[in-house]
Amino acid sequence: MPHKSSAKATTPTGNSDFIVVSNRLPVDRVVNEGSDDGWRRSPGGLVTALAPVMAAREGAWVGWHGAADETLEPFHHDNMDLFPVALTADEVELYYEGFSNSTLWPLYHDVIATPEFHRTWWDSYQLINKRFAHAAADAAAPKATVWVQDYQLQLVPQYLRELRPDLRIGFFNHIPFPSPEIFAQMPWRKPILEGLLGADLIGFQRPNDSANFLRSARRFLGAGVKAKQVHVKDATGKNTHIARAEPFPISIDVNQIQTLARRPDVIARSQQIREELGNPTTLLLGVDRLDYTKGITHRLKAYGELLEDGVVTVEDAALIQVASPSRERVETYKQLREDVEGMVGRINGQHDTIQNTAVRYLHHSYPVEEMVALYLAADVMLVTALRDGMNLVAKEYVAARGDNTGALVLSEFTGAADQLKQALLINPHDIDGLKAVILRAINLPKAESARRMRAMRRQILDHDVQRWSEDFLSTLAQKAVRDDS
Repeated sequence: MPHKSSAKATTPTGNSDFIVVSNRLPVDRVVNEGSDDGWRRSPGGLVTALAPVMAAREGAWVGWHGAADETLEPFHHDNMDLFPVALTADEVELYYEGFSNSTLWPLYHDVIATPEFHRTWWDSYQLINKRFAHAAADAAAPKATVWVQDYQLQLVPQYLRELRPDLRIGFFNHIPFPSPEIFAQMPWRKPILEGLLGADLIGFQRPNDSANFLRSARRFLGAGVKAKQVHVKDATGKNTHIARAEPFPISIDVNQIQTLARRPDVIARSQQIREELGNPTTLLLGVDRLDYTKGITHRLKAYGELLEDGVVTVEDAALIQVASPSRERVETYKQLREDVEGMVGRINGQHDTIQNTAVRYLHHSYPVEEMVALYLAADVMLVTALRDGMNLVAKEYVAARGDNTGALVLSEFTGAADQLKQALLINPHDIDGLKAVILRAINLPKAESARRMRAMRRQILDHDVQRWSEDFLSTLAQKAVRDDS
């Protein structure tokens, strides 16, 4: 599978033997919060999973620091050397809001929304990916391990290999990878596949995702694929390396969620949430980014019809829908917000009483403590995504339910459905089927609920986010040993 070289190899100059490359640095800027250097570690599973690896090795992180038109020098924070990549406002619009989130995101989520293909976006995507690759190459010590994260940086592995052929390169795709039939729409499908095949190990969330990638490599590049491996050749036909693709389903920081779920103040807050809603017999919960992939309108339609049918009443049940803001400048997301808020208004207008509300809609982001309180308060968790790489909210809900109560209604189109097989699985497009399963979840016998939750908790406790990172990095290291031998 030949590819054209577009970068000249450089001499190693960096000191870091383990480098993570992602669109964003793992820190947020803070003001007057007692931070010595004006930064604090970002919340999130990826940072939590990799922090111990960073501390144990000469770790570095390459990423954008979140402010456009600002250039920062490398700095050290929380056992990590941080290498900021500068982006202009125009580049954020073209590379990030444009190609990453209006081309790749809808295409990779089965074209639930229509992807847009613009050559100026693609030009910017290539330029920024090269910038990230150069930053990683400059930071890396000889024979370092570099782990590139997610769909915004799919070209980095190839660029990085051309700059630094001595490096061990991994890539992880946090979102789905589409079937070849859908990926075929991408005008730049070949260079994207070649970019990913610059990695030694390419990780995906689900077996179907890695299979889709390998099928696309075979179909669009004529690559020889055998036992999840591709023998990658340069422009002269010489073998450069073997790229391997396989699933590594990501998980959560189980210890953090469980610790919070046992905290007295979090438990008290969960009880307060129920009281504020009039202590309904059943509290249902949806927690999502406001994104068209999450199936929020399908969930609201099903719940609204249950109320209209009279099988659920506002006196006995309430739905909390948390929809955190997302890409609010993109027209598709503006329309989605209008649709969701319109549906909530109609349902509440028709069914609310003075004492009770049908849907409590919250268009905010919340700290993890409040999220765990919501998980503890909710009898039924509704995850109705139309397409999702994993869906960590489902796993967080299960981790929080230390008493083995509660019910998880889970879309079969999430990666989490592969691991949480004891959830009540649904096809969110089937509104009648979704209604039936929501009703079943509301009335689930305690013994069945406990049995299902116990099995799901066991799976998550055995497969937390630390194990995910360890599995990926150990597989990458073993592959390097085999390739060298």
